[in-house]
Amino acid sequence: MSTWNDIRYATRVLLKHKGFSVMAVVTLAVAIGANTAIFSVARSILLDPLPYPNASQLEVVWQDATLIGSPKNTPSPGD
Repeated sequence: MSTWNDIRYATRVLLKHKGFSVMAVVTLAVAIGANTAIFSVARSILLDPLPYPNASQLEVVWQDATLIGSPKNTPSPGD
């Protein structure tokens, strides 16, 4: 019986303060939507396998020029 009284009281208060009720519903809707969008993107980028055949055999190739001809290691004209 106490739960039923709580629900009736909450309904009365929310109907009395319509501006607060609307803002609470809008805030929840935006937060749930943003959360869903962020986790959907994170899942598709981080967790789902890549859409390539033999995606586990892909390698990353890059060049590190910090020791070869970078401006910091280039000899000055006076050397």
